Amino acid sequence: MKFTIKTSSLNSSARTGTLETDHGNINTPVFMPVGTVGAVKTMGPDELKTIDFKIILGNTYHLYLRPGTSIINQAGGLHKFASWDRPILTDSGGFQVFSLAKLNKITNEGVEFQSHLDGSRHMFTPERSMEIQRYLGSDIIMAFDDCPPGDSDHTTLKNSVERTTRWMIRCSKWLSDNPKFYDHEQVVFPIVQGGTDRDLRKMSSDQLVDQSSCGMAIGGLAVGEEKNAMLDTIAFCDTLLPKAQPRYLMGVGKPSDLIKSVQRGVDMFDCVIPTRNGRNGHIFTTEGVINIRNEKYKNDHSSIDEQSSHPWGNSFSRSYVRHLFNINEVLGLRIASTLNLTYYNDLMRQIRESIDNNNFEDWSKTALNDMSQMKGM
Repeated sequence: MKFTIKTSSLNSSARTGTLETDHGNINTPVFMPVGTVGAVKTMGPDELKTIDFKIILGNTYHLYLRPGTSIINQAGGLHKFASWDRPILTDSGGFQVFSLAKLNKITNEGVEFQSHLDGSRHMFTPERSMEIQRYLGSDIIMAFDDCPPGDSDHTTLKNSVERTTRWMIRCSKWLSDNPKFYDHEQVVFPIVQGGTDRDLRKMSSDQLVDQSSCGMAIGGLAVGEEKNAMLDTIAFCDTLLPKAQPRYLMGVGKPSDLIKSVQRGVDMFDCVIPTRNGRNGHIFTTEGVINIRNEKYKNDHSSIDEQSSHPWGNSFSRSYVRHLFNINEVLGLRIASTLNLTYYNDLMRQIRESIDNNNFEDWSKTALNDMSQMKGM
C-alpha cells in the first residue's frame, strides 16, 4: 500500500493525494460511508459506485456478532460477501465495545463484555481483533485501542494512551506472526488517543509513530468535547503525525467540520451523519439542511436540490419526498440517504479540486461563510 501526496495547499495543511490499495486507488481527502454491518444503510454497492465512492467501512464488533467471521470467511471475505470490490476499512471494534456493550472488565489483556444483542459473554484482545479483521479481509485494519469517554479525567486519559500503545505493539506482532488469509495486502493504522490534552496527544503520537507504516488515525474526538477544542487538537496532531502518511479523523462529521479538518491536515473521514440524518428526513442540500417532513414542503413542487450531481436531486420534488416519509415508504429513506451521500462526495470532490487549483483558501473561506448561515452545516 502506497500514499502519494499530489498537491499541498500554500497557506494551510490541506493536501490532495492518492492511497493505492490492491482493490483500487483512493483520492484524498476522502469521505468514507459507514457500512457498519457490511452494508451502507438502504444503499446497494452499485449505487455507491454510481455516486463514485472508492472505499466503505465495516465494523469488527458488529460483524463478529452477526453474521460471524466463519460465514464471511467461507464467502471469501467481506469484499465478496458484500459484493464490494473496492477498498474496505474496518474499525477494530474498540469504540463499540466501550460504548455499546455492557462491560464486565477492562484489563491490560483486553476487554471482557456482554453483547448488546443477547447478553452473551465475549473477550476482545488486540490479537483477537486482528484475527477477526484478517478473516474480514479489509484493506485497512484499525488497531484495537482504549476509547475512554470524552469527559474522562487526566488519569483515565493517560492510562488509555499507555494501554493503546501496548495494545498496538501486540496488534503489530500478531499481524507479523500470522499470514494473510486472502491474496491482497492489509495494513494497520495505529490510533492516537489523549483527548484534548496536548501532552497526552504528543505522548501517544511519539509512542505510535514507529508502529505506523502507511497511515495513522486520530481517535477520541467528536465525543462531546467543545468544537474549538476538537479543532485545536486536530491542528496539534498535524504537527505530530508523519506528513508522508494519510491521517484519518474518526467519526467526523458535519460538512463544515470536514473543511476545517482538511485545513488542519486530515485526509480521511467517516461519519454516520449522511445516512442517519437521511433516515430521519434531514437532507443536505446546497442551501442547507432541510427537514423534509415539515408542513411547508406539502405543496412545494420544486426539486430537492438542483445543484446535486445525482439525478434524484432534480427528478423528485420536495412535496413527493415528504409524502413518502409521511406514509413510511422506504423509497423516501433511500432518496434522502442517496442525496446526503452525494452531497458529501460532491463536497470532497470540490475540496480536492480547489486544492489542486491552488485556490483552497479562498474557496474554503467562501464555503464556510455560506455554511455558517445555513442550518445544520
